[in-house]
This record gives sequence, structure tokens and C-alpha cells, in this order.
Amino acid sequence: MKKNLFFLVLLILVLSIVSIFQSSPTSGSNNKISALYIRISGTINPAQVDLLEDGYNDATRNNYDLIIIGLDTPGGLAKSMRDMVKIILNSRIPVVVWVGPKGAQAASAGVFLVAASDIAAMAPNTSIGAASPVAMGGKDAPKTLEKKIKNDLMSLIRSMAREKNRNFMWYERAIETAESLNAQEAAINKVIDIIAVSPTDLMEQIGKKGIMKNGTLVKFDKHSYKIIEFAPSLRYKFLSWLLDPQIAYLLLLGGIAGLFFELSHPGVIFPGVFGSICLLLALYALSVLPTNVAGLLLILLGFVLFILEIKIISYGLLTIGGLVCMFLGSTILFRHEPGITGLGYSTILPSLFVIGILVIWVLYLVTKVQLKPTKLGIEGIVGMIGEVIEWKENKGKIKIRGEIWKAETTRGNNNLSKGTKVRVVDTLGLTLIVEPIQTLTT
Repeated sequence: MKKNLFFLVLLILVLSIVSIFQSSPTSGSNNKISALYIRISGTINPAQVDLLEDGYNDATRNNYDLIIIGLDTPGGLAKSMRDMVKIILNSRIPVVVWVGPKGAQAASAGVFLVAASDIAAMAPNTSIGAASPVAMGGKDAPKTLEKKIKNDLMSLIRSMAREKNRNFMWYERAIETAESLNAQEAAINKVIDIIAVSPTDLMEQIGKKGIMKNGTLVKFDKHSYKIIEFAPSLRYKFLSWLLDPQIAYLLLLGGIAGLFFELSHPGVIFPGVFGSICLLLALYALSVLPTNVAGLLLILLGFVLFILEIKIISYGLLTIGGLVCMFLGSTILFRHEPGITGLGYSTILPSLFVIGILVIWVLYLVTKVQLKPTKLGIEGIVGMIGEVIEWKENKGKIKIRGEIWKAETTRGNNNLSKGTKVRVVDTLGLTLIVEPIQTLTT
């Protein structure tokens, strides 16, 4: 009896221990780890900041265990980079930055995002580096300014790399000498933590090392996680489209064309409204993008010269001058910064060709109207239709073009009543000779 009781107690103890291990957070097999995958590709700009912020808020609301940023960027705006770094560093959820897929890069501003991540990973045949700041036109910044900018950026990236136990000396060289590495070199030099060919491979490797969850190191296998891809909002898609330099440039020209047509043909309305909207959107985009004020002023000067062409007879010289100003302004409109290049001639020349055709067409319409013979004074009223507002015998008053005129008829139409439609057939001084329309049609 005692022997059976001993085996029963031993069995209960073994089952309890097994149950504890099965429910332990370090066992992994029954722990579902959820990861939110946010894809960031292209230039680092305010649209990307919104995307990352929206993704982080979504991960927080839905209690994701991990945020994976799939990164492929040539660089971008320093302010946007700093905003994204703040989100990553202050995230309560572990953030993984994976440079991928194959052929992707984390250049310039992208280096800082990798340095800020809790886990840094790259796919094979990718690159990281070349984080030196540049100035207008893609040239090196002036020495004093360059030193200040570099020291500031090096201080930031050094502190992040040290905190994440990475090779902070290399991260400094990425800024100081624009050094770059491929994925294999980055792993050997402890610049990154993992080489993974895909997000799935990345999660499996992270599962073997484990992540912190509720203060506990959690390991998991390939059956114990899920990756959910974050869907960008409509706002992100619109901003990403708007902040493309070519789109901003075309909106600027569209705004100028619409306003030019409205000013040359007042009252058409639609071109003015359309042009105003395009111009405001373009000015917003240009305020965010690295824009040269001189380039923008040259383009606006070209617009002013087009307007003057309508008012002044210059035999096309003002139009030519306007096109030259717009060409010069277009070539220097954007500063060359990492990830943002200037406009190519394949964009500038066709755009200015269309603008030139529009200006010539508008000038043709204006000239045609100016050369058309017009009847001035009272003689110009002959043939118009008016309405009787007062009539007695064969004389009275009519309303025509919003004006009230004395009128009479020579055909004995004494029965004209108020509201009768009449046509002006002649003038006698300041008196109009009219006949009722029904008389003319019988």
C-alpha cells in the first residue's frame, strides 16, 4: 500500500515538472511570437516617418512582440532620419532592421536606422555605409560646417552602436570616410548581428537566440511565430507620391500653366482652380524637399515674363526669355543629397516643350481676339435682343445688356407690352429703333 502511494506521488511530481517545462517561456514550442513587418524603401522623407509611426502604433495596439523593418534606401533627409531614429530608440517593442532583399542597400540615413535597431540584419549581396553628409550640388560641405555636422552625427551613431554592442568605430568611419561594407563583411566586423536571406529565415535565427518578452528571454521555433505585413495608409501613399521630386516639379509647372491660362482668359475658372491646387501642393513638396530658392525664383520669373508677353508686344522675346529662365531654374531646382537627385533633361525638356506650346497657343488666341474688328459705341448694339420694360404708343424703354435704353418703332407697333422681346434694327441718336421679334419672323 505504501509502495503504491509512493509511486503515485512520484508520478504526480513528474507530471508537474513536465507541465512546468511545457509552460515555461523559454521552451518555445507553445509560445506564439507575432512580428509586424514594415517595408521602408526609397528616400527617407516625412512620408517614411509617418509610415514607421503608423506601424509602431499598430504594433502597440495589437500587442505585437516584434517589429521588423525591411529596409532599402539610398539615404534622404537628416531631419526625417532623426525622427525615425527616435521612434526606434524609444520603442517598447524590440525593433529589427533587416536590409533586404538581395541587392538592397542601407546608405547614408539608412546606416543610422541600422545602428539604432535592437537587432541588425542584412541579406546576402546587400551593402551598408557611405553616411558622409553632403552639401548643395552633391559637393562636400564647407570645412567648418562639415566638421560641425560630422561631429554631431558621429556622436549620435557612436552612442547607438555602443549601446547595441556593435562596432562603433566602423560606424564612425562610415561618416568620416564614407566607408561601405557588404553583408558578409558587416557580419565579420560586428556591424550587424545576423545575415538572413528572408524575413522567415530572420525569424528562425532570432528564435534560436531568443527575444525579451515580459522581462523573460523567449526562444521559439519555426512553428511558433507569425509575420504580419503592415499595410500603408492612403496618407502615406499620397505623401510618398507627392514628395517625389519629379511629381513636385510637374505640379509646379501645372500650377503655372493653369494660372497663366486663367489670367489670359479671365472667367474660365477651372484652369485657375486647378492651377492653384497644383501650385499649393508643389510649394508644400518643395518646402520639404532640398530645394534651391534661386531655381524656384527663376521658374517664377519665367511665369511673369509669360504674363508680360500678353500685355507687351515683344515679338516673342519675352516668351523665349521665360523659357530660358524656366530651363535654368529647373536644372538647379533641387540640391543633390543622398537619395535625392536633380531633375534629368528627359523630364525638363519635354515639360518645357509642352509649356512653350501652351504659351504660343494662348498668345495666338489673344492676338486673334485683338485683331478682330469690333463695333464701338451705340452702333455695337444693332442686332441685339432686348426686353420691353415700358411702352406707350410707339415709344418706350427697353432693357438690353443690363442697361435701360429709350426705344421706338417706326412700323406702328403700338401694342408692345412689358416683357415683349424686341431686336434692335437701327439707331437714331441715343434712341434705339426696334421691332418685335414675332414681327420679324412672320
